[in-house]
This record gives sequence, C-alpha cells and structure tokens, in this order.
Amino acid sequence: RPGREYNIDVVCEYIVHKIPVPRRNFVGSPRLIVIRSFDVNKPGQDVKSLQGGVAGGSILQGVLKVGDEVELRPGIVTKSDDGGVRCTPIYSRIVSLYAEKNDLQYAVPGGLIGVGTKIDPTLTRADRLVGQVLGLKGRLPDCFAEVEISYYLLRRLLGVKTSDGSKQAKVQKLSKTEILMVNIGSTATGGKVLAVKGDLAKILLTQPVCTQEGEKIALSRRVDKHWRLIGWGEIRKGVKIEIQEE
Repeated sequence: RPGREYNIDVVCEYIVHKIPVPRRNFVGSPRLIVIRSFDVNKPGQDVKSLQGGVAGGSILQGVLKVGDEVELRPGIVTKSDDGGVRCTPIYSRIVSLYAEKNDLQYAVPGGLIGVGTKIDPTLTRADRLVGQVLGLKGRLPDCFAEVEISYYLLRRLLGVKTSDGSKQAKVQKLSKTEILMVNIGSTATGGKVLAVKGDLAKILLTQPVCTQEGEKIALSRRVDKHWRLIGWGEIRKGVKIEIQEE
C-alpha cells in the first residue's frame, strides 16, 4: 500500500546485490539529454538576483564541471525563406550543478542532474528545452532532419484488446507515407515514412534531432486514438542540417 513504506529496505538490497552496475564512460565528451527545464525565478524577482535557466537530465557519458562552456542542440529551430529548417544552437556556461539538494562541482553519468546556466529563463521555462542535448561547445553530434534506420517490429500490439476478446492485434508492416511517432533519446517527434525496403526505412522527422549513427530509437503508431509501441530500430545514417554558428 502506498505510504506505508514496507519492505523498501528489501527492494534496495535486491537492487544493490542482484542488478549489475552499468559501465559508465567517464572519458568521452560530456553529453546530457534534457528531460525537463524550468525557470527558477519567482514572479517580480529583483533584476540583481535573477538567475539563468535550469536544465535537468541524465548524463550519458563524460563529466560536466561548473564553469564549462556548453552548447545545446538543436537549439532554436526556425524555418528559412526557402522552406528549409535552420538550427541555431544555444551557447552558455554552467554556473551550478545539483543532484537532489546537493551542490556539486562536477557531475558524472548516472542519476538526474540539475544544470544551472546563464540561458535566458524564457527559453527554459515550462520544459521548453526537453529533447535538447547539452554538451561542451563544438563537441556535440550533428542534427538530422531525415534518418535511415534498420528496424524490428513487434509481432503483436502491447496492451490493446481486440473487440471480440481474441488475441492481441498483429502489427502491420510499415507503409509508405504513414505517420509514426519516433522517440530518440528524450525527443518525441513525428516521422513520415518516405521509403521501406526489407528491414530498412527512411523517415522524415517533423523536427530536427541531435543524435548520431548507432543510436537506438522507438517507433509508435496511432491505434484507436492512442500511440502504441510497434517496434524499435537503430539509426544507420541521416541527412544533416547545417548548424548556424554564432
């Protein structure tokens, strides 16, 4: 029952002894996927005490330190006059690092980290940075507008009952021009299937994503007004977007 807190010590003991600790990469270029962001300033705060925006997320690899010059990609996404997409990264400096309520001087992979920056709080309020990738300036992967993936579909839909109560519905093959939801890191974006051949597919993303070849992705399809997981895949290559430098 919630609130009783029975057997939590047993669960913790099981996690510590039975689940292996994942191997962490401390030496790679730091990379943090943003899963939430907020403005920590109170309404009517004095100008002298205004603080920059805060991004929260998990470090995938590397070590972030207070004082590091960082970059967020894809940053601010705009449409150009010819209908193309332009990405302008957000540059800043780390002014503080937090885990729970602990003030850190550096942060390593594992657990959730709050990164205090000098970014305009308007850009970070109400989770506006979700899906961005934070890393050292000039060291982040490319942004893609279109990806080519190798994919694997589930045999049956998970958690969907058929009307006659029989076995769960089968997952249909991907069809050209259908719209899927694609999850890459913490980004959930729409994707239009441009081509399918065997276990390969080419998908046009509705918004650019900062990622790299070999990254795992999840595919979902609209079934009865709900998005349902239908399979997963791996990015083979993609069409890169030109990054607008400062």
